[in-house]
Amino acid sequence: MAEDRVDHLLAAQVAERPDALALEDATGAAWSWSDLDVSARALGAELRAQGVMPKDRVLIMIENCAAAVAALFACWQIGAVPVPVNARQSGREIDRIAAHAAPRVLLFTTEVSPDATTHAARCDAAPLHGVWGQLAIAQGSGDDVPCAPDTAVVLYTTGTTGAPKGVMLSHANLRFGAATSVTFRGMTSRDLIYGVLPITHVFGLCSILVAAVHVGCTLRLIPRFDVSAVFEGLRRGITLFSGVPQMHALLMAHAAAQGLEQLGSDTLRFVSSGAAPLDPAWKRKAEAFYGVALQNGYGMTESTAGIAVTHNALGDPDISVGPALPGVELRIDEDVPGGGDGTGEVLARGGHVMTGYFRNPEATAAVLNAEGWLRTGDLGRMDDQGRLHIVGRCKELIIHGGFNVYPPEVEAVLSDHPGVVQAAVIGRARAGDEEVLAFVQIVPGAGVQEAELRAYVAERLVGYKRPSTYVFADSLPAAPTGKILKHKLIAVFADRLD
Repeated sequence: MAEDRVDHLLAAQVAERPDALALEDATGAAWSWSDLDVSARALGAELRAQGVMPKDRVLIMIENCAAAVAALFACWQIGAVPVPVNARQSGREIDRIAAHAAPRVLLFTTEVSPDATTHAARCDAAPLHGVWGQLAIAQGSGDDVPCAPDTAVVLYTTGTTGAPKGVMLSHANLRFGAATSVTFRGMTSRDLIYGVLPITHVFGLCSILVAAVHVGCTLRLIPRFDVSAVFEGLRRGITLFSGVPQMHALLMAHAAAQGLEQLGSDTLRFVSSGAAPLDPAWKRKAEAFYGVALQNGYGMTESTAGIAVTHNALGDPDISVGPALPGVELRIDEDVPGGGDGTGEVLARGGHVMTGYFRNPEATAAVLNAEGWLRTGDLGRMDDQGRLHIVGRCKELIIHGGFNVYPPEVEAVLSDHPGVVQAAVIGRARAGDEEVLAFVQIVPGAGVQEAELRAYVAERLVGYKRPSTYVFADSLPAAPTGKILKHKLIAVFADRLD
């Protein structure tokens, strides 16, 4: 039904509060809901003139800005399917996605993104200026292979090998995810959201952007994470901030380097983190820094971001990812590697589950059964209060000396050291066994030594869980969301591994 489309959320805001502030961005744009609608409609007309038809795909190389939001809504208003891609990816990565998605046209957010400008030049894109701002456009291959019915967006997930996976999310998926985000945050039209999570990824797209449009609040769009700018930005009227664990860790380290223990905001009322085990001491530190409860959540692209989320009061020692969101069912399948005694693969079902992978029915069938259960690939357990605890990835499980080692548990201990910003733990096959490798980003000037960290870990973890090798670094390879790219660690630090 037409009223179930994402663009109808915008239409509702235009009808109710046309002159209220909808978007701000780094270009100085300050758009009302009416401005956004006018920009989207004008850009939609231009896309039609360029040959875009309903159900065609439009690949958009994005860094967060108002023009990118206009492009998304332009596609939705004319019935096209946007394929948002982070412009900071390499040309090779972009080309692989474009070859698979076969878009009718490609758009580039050149006004805010040097990387998008580079890709635009590589693709011989032409400038496309209008009330939406500055973009560039190029023709694509545009085949007629259809997406699933009602597809609102195709999001390509970060993969380690093989062909890209395009997750098809429906209009119903996005509206479901946005509505649940509004509910658990208690969002109102008076909120001001800090939007630094990339809208090319499901967390930023659904839980931030579409949620903001759903409730009619203001969204301040930031093109990329810069710790100093984000630290200052969060103190200027922001009420809601959602980030990934690495963002929170870097913000606290930045404050500490300036001799500050708190963010110092009088308006911030809600802060959340992505799915990661929270050490109780680290959580208390984060809550003291922000001055509000730190809510933890769990989700993935295939589940339109949300599966479970906490609703805890300040100081609550709970370190789970919370109970299932309303309308979401959870099951634990213990019959998997690393499963047993209540631990197993997390399965989810509900209105948040994707319709499938574009052009990949085999991969779809591997994770989504006929009864609608999504295999997440994550290991978890439920406690006696119905709260979900994530203990690791099925494929990242390390078996060392015959014992199961869950990397998030080791990472949580490492990250709790005051001299550590963040850590990543992986396994490596060695002489018929797997060894535990730790890659550690150190707080600048902290002077942490390996012997000190080994002693710290030895007090907190049994022997078989302790890393055998430590690699110290100023930074770790990460996606634009801040998520550590574990599959790149060995290659990036090959010269420091024996």
